[in-house]
This record gives sequence, structure tokens and C-alpha cells, in this order.
Amino acid sequence: MIRCKRISPARLTGLIFLNLVISTSIAQNSNTHNSLKDAFREDFVVGTSMNSFQIMGRDTRSVKLIENQYNTITGENCMKWERIHPKPGTYNFRLADGLVEFGEKHDMYLVGHTLVWHRQTPQWVFQDSEGNLTTRDTLLMRMRDHIHTVVGRYKGRVHSWDVVNEVVGADGEIRKSLWYQIIGEDFIEKAFTFAREADPDAVLIYNDYSWSSLVKRNGAVRMVKDLQSKGVPIDGIGMQAHYHLGTPSLKDIKASIQAYSDLGIRVMVTEMEITVLPVPGSNRGADINQRFENENWLNPYTEGLPDSVQTVLTNRYREIFNVFKTNNEHIDRITFWGVHDGVSWKNNWPVRGRTNHPLLFDREVKPKPSYDAVLEVALSN
Repeated sequence: MIRCKRISPARLTGLIFLNLVISTSIAQNSNTHNSLKDAFREDFVVGTSMNSFQIMGRDTRSVKLIENQYNTITGENCMKWERIHPKPGTYNFRLADGLVEFGEKHDMYLVGHTLVWHRQTPQWVFQDSEGNLTTRDTLLMRMRDHIHTVVGRYKGRVHSWDVVNEVVGADGEIRKSLWYQIIGEDFIEKAFTFAREADPDAVLIYNDYSWSSLVKRNGAVRMVKDLQSKGVPIDGIGMQAHYHLGTPSLKDIKASIQAYSDLGIRVMVTEMEITVLPVPGSNRGADINQRFENENWLNPYTEGLPDSVQTVLTNRYREIFNVFKTNNEHIDRITFWGVHDGVSWKNNWPVRGRTNHPLLFDREVKPKPSYDAVLEVALSN
């Protein structure tokens, strides 16, 4: 079962549904292990992101797989500011509503992604009527209105929110985004405070990538400790798992899990996949600003993944899930970023038009050897 002992009683309410999801899985599947959600039912919930075609029901193969395999879902893009609040006073809830309705229909744990980010936020948010940077008070008012409107609409329905996304830079310092420049560093605590006002029972998460970097990890720990010292309602860390065949090391993954658990907050493994393609330059993170030209050597597996590479990927998934399984007392959720290889964002980032193979299901939505290896981990311990 999911461990809740690190959370104060005031925060436990937002996790009741999470435990109900797992309890239901146990009751319905007590003698079978034919899905990820069932295999890891006593460890953590397992989920995926959903794109617009899946939410609308157009990608029927993916929808069926989601229903069968997962007990938690996250909107890949539908709740980001540019999609849900593209213009002043104009909200578009169509896809977000569809995501929530899908999750409720299938008794899933729902994650909202994301409220405050320096990317995929319309420029009007940061500007006045003349196109200059707006004032601190105005930006705070816009942030509060956005969070109260979005979180308030789904109060009691979306169980967890990625409140603030990717604010710690590679140097371990707070990123000097427009949020920072206009409001100041306290924009982070304001975002969490507004989210708690909008839904007192939701689980509030800080989400970021490149946790294997000791500099960045230490910077995030400092930030969380500072928030905690001020009584800011942060409940957990989302460890984006944009991994590669060789990095990060298992030692670094373990160290990151332990570092955040030691803070007394929840640990979520988010946005997971394992890139099998060559990495241009020194790219190892998930900074969507980074782009490279497509060259033949960067796209070697257009006709499918060779058996030799498939074996490496399978072993890599097995090793990583062994780490997750043995640290299940610290981890509450694993979310893959994409349902199958064909819809992975890694086909187009940081090089557009590549053929990547980073997930557990191939382009035909069939399980890969990696899927079997992950299930074996769940059942062997």
C-alpha cells in the first residue's frame, strides 16, 4: 500500500482516493498480474500521460491500453496555460474536462499538469497593454486568478497538481524567468499558497528534471527547505525521469529518491521514458529550448530497434524498476510520458522527426520485452 506516514493529517485527505484506487485493484485482481497497475498494486500507482487524440477517443488502441494498464493519468498538454487559458479572460476546458471525465469513469488517480511554468505560457500573461513587462501586483493577480479558476474547477476531482514546474536551473539557482523577474523569488511560494487556497485537499507537487546533477539536486533541496521553513504547503517532488540508456546512474537515481524523501515529502517519478537514440552535444536534460538538426547518425533506427539495442533497453528498464521497487516506501507514483513509442515527444525533441523507441509499448501498441522485464520486477520481490 502507499505509505502516508510522512504527511500531516491535514494532507491525508487528498490521498484517500489514491489508496482507494489500489484497494480496488487488489479486490478485483487478487489472482492475476496482467497489467502494470495490478503488478505494482502494493508499491505505487502506475500511469501515463494522455494527448488530445486519446482524450477525445480518436486513438482507440491507446485508449484501450490505458484502460487496461494504468490507474493514474496526467494530461500531456491540455492543462498547460497556453492551452487552457490562451487569452485574457478566455478559458478552454474542453480537453481538460475530457481528461477528468475519462479518469473518473475508470476510477483513476488524476494529476493536473502544470500551473506555473516559464514555458508554454502566453506572452500576454507577462505584459501590460503596451507590450511592456507588467507589474508584480498584476502578475500575482493573474497567477491567482488562473490557479483559482483551474484548480477550483476540478476541486476534489483532480487529486494532485504539478504546481510549479522546472524553476531550478542547472546551476542550482532559481531560474531567472519572467515569473522571477517580475514577482521575485517568492512567486514559488505564492503559487503553492494559491493552489492550497483553491483546493485544501489536493497533493501539491514541485516537478523538475535532471535530478542526477548533484548541483541541481542540492539546489532543489535548499528551495524545498526554504519553502518548508515558511510554512508553504508543498507536499512532494516530481522527479522527471527523462532517462537514457547509460545515464543517469542507478546510484544517482537512488540518491535523488533518498534526498527528497529525507525532506519528509512525497516522491513521484514523472514523465518517464528511456531514450535509445544518440544524444547530440551535451544534452541530458529536458530543456525544450534545445534543438538540433536531424542528421543520419542521430536517427539510426528508422526501420525498428535492433535486437541488441532492445536487449540493452530491456535490461535498463529492469535495473531502474528494481530501484523503484526496493524504494517503494518512498515512491507513490510512476508516470510514463506517453502511451507508446509512436506518440512519444522524444520523436521530435531535441531533434525533430526522429524515430525513437523509449517506452514499454511499440508503435503497434504491443508490449516490448521491456514491459515483460518490468512485470518480472514486480512479481519477483
